[in-house]
Amino acid sequence: QVQLVESGGGLVQAGGSLRLSCAASGGTFSHYAMGWFRQAPGKEREFVATIVGSGFAKNYADSVRGRFTISRDNSKKTVYLQMKSLKPEDTAVYYCSSGPRSATTAQEYPYWGQGTQVTVSS
Repeated sequence: QVQLVESGGGLVQAGGSLRLSCAASGGTFSHYAMGWFRQAPGKEREFVATIVGSGFAKNYADSVRGRFTISRDNSKKTVYLQMKSLKPEDTAVYYCSSGPRSATTAQEYPYWGQGTQVTVSS
């Protein structure tokens, strides 16, 4: 069983930056792909970024490519999401997820954190 705990969310002005962290326990961290998803009020959960177990392959949603960077430190069992040039439309609860393979759909990830709120003011 894998447990995931996100941190690093908060309130930031448009154009600012935040770094989210997701600490994992249980399982063999380097064997799992990790994903970040987000859900804004009244909207469905959407894919943000994913990274394979080795860290060498990454994928991003078009809406965040060039502004967000996903990375992982397998020695610390932690995945990060560095967010720059934040926009009000990035406001959402951000969720960390873990699964056997890198994917852009939530159904591929059996393990989820509780989420962390990111609010970008204009």
